[in-house]
Amino acid sequence: MGMNKAELIESIAADAKLSKADAKRALDAFVTSTTKALRKGDRVALVGFGTFSISKRAARKGRNPQTGKEIKIAAKKVVKFKAGADLSSKVK
Repeated sequence: MGMNKAELIESIAADAKLSKADAKRALDAFVTSTTKALRKGDRVALVGFGTFSISKRAARKGRNPQTGKEIKIAAKKVVKFKAGADLSSKVK
């Protein structure tokens, strides 16, 4: 399974001894700040955890799986996350 936002908020609240409302505000602030930085083209590096960055994906040709017809896929920016060494070693 996975952890959804509500479960993450509960976990943050318990670990940091915060109310769920404070944990939600902190998580929302992190997401907002990270989004703003990425939108400007900045990287967000959290030492030991990982780095969020933007990568450009070039335009390319693809196929519609239902019809087999060739389609054009537009270029776009995508968010990438590269786990830090500390996180990677703890997940193993």
